[in-house]
Amino acid sequence: MYNIMDVLASGLSTARTRMNVLASNIANAQTTRTAEGGPYKRRDVVVYANEEKSGFSSMLDQASLQKPMVAGVVEDNSPARLVYEPNHPDADENGNVAYPNINIVASMTELMTISRLYQANATALDTAKRMNQEARRISTTA
Repeated sequence: MYNIMDVLASGLSTARTRMNVLASNIANAQTTRTAEGGPYKRRDVVVYANEEKSGFSSMLDQASLQKPMVAGVVEDNSPARLVYEPNHPDADENGNVAYPNINIVASMTELMTISRLYQANATALDTAKRMNQEARRISTTA
């Protein structure tokens, strides 16, 4: 039971990291100048599955649980989106302004999806906790 809760808690943490990075990308979608120079660069979360040994899954002779883990946050190095705005303070000699390579619609859609994933993990974790408490109650009264 604790393995399941550990996997769900890791899922919550991973989803929270992804939401924070997406929110940062959305907030900086119009940032044309950063401290490093140039426009903001979209960031992506790299997630991997870490195998979690579980007595429950081995009893069922199935694959072990896969615990989501954050490997890191990386910058997307694809080219900036150029927009012709000759009066913008960050315009180049041709009148083009380099904007971050962020698609707001795609980012908002992904943010809603990750939000639902977070809610599902939170609900599953709550259910697992209640099941564990009930199992303990039953074992102490038997």
